[in-house]
Amino acid sequence: MPSRKIYIKKVSLNPDFKLPSYESKGAAGMDLSAVIDTEIVLKPLERSLIPTGIAISLPKDLEAQIRPRSGLAIKHGITLLNTPGTIDSDYRGEIKVILVNLSNDNYIIKPNDRIAQVVFSQFVSGEFEIVENLDETDRGDSGFGSTGK
Repeated sequence: MPSRKIYIKKVSLNPDFKLPSYESKGAAGMDLSAVIDTEIVLKPLERSLIPTGIAISLPKDLEAQIRPRSGLAIKHGITLLNTPGTIDSDYRGEIKVILVNLSNDNYIIKPNDRIAQVVFSQFVSGEFEIVENLDETDRGDSGFGSTGK
């Protein structure tokens, strides 16, 4: 699998800080941890901005996508708002994660809990050109639900 160098800066003073890491050989995403000093109680339908303790520098043709962890979602109803979140190549601030509790129970976020994952993706910049007509397709302008269940 090809690899690209991603520069990372530790912005946390927390001595227990953990670098993001792949948790298996085939993982597409590196797990991000909550870099917090004390536990945070996330009540039902509550959201909170959780710091990860890192800032990154990406090559100009890469973005970092911040995505939920499936285990948190299915077991606890914890997911991310604004997902996937995009970290642009020119952003140099700390990466923070917007966690939301969609369950009926309080959820406790502890220091160093794995709360999200980051996936690096290459992208192409688009350029709009105004035209009078678009090319025809079988689907046309049929939208939501038009292709079946």
